[in-house]
Amino acid sequence: MHDTGIVRRVDDLGRIVIPMELRRTLGIKVKDPIAIYTEGESIILQKHKDSCAICGDTDTEMTDIKGRAVCSSCVSAVKKA
Repeated sequence: MHDTGIVRRVDDLGRIVIPMELRRTLGIKVKDPIAIYTEGESIILQKHKDSCAICGDTDTEMTDIKGRAVCSSCVSAVKKA
């Protein structure tokens, strides 16, 4: 884990602001979904990646099929079946 030296206060609604430069560096845009995890006493924020509804892969481009993300490998496999 890299210490950025950035400290933010939680507001009355429980929100924090992720600094613009950090969002830019990490490729986080307005309305991007952010996954929230805990590890011990740490809170981890991570840009959410869609995972394939069939195989669970997150590394490839996804196609939306009836509201579900499906990877190109599974789309090809289903077309062949």
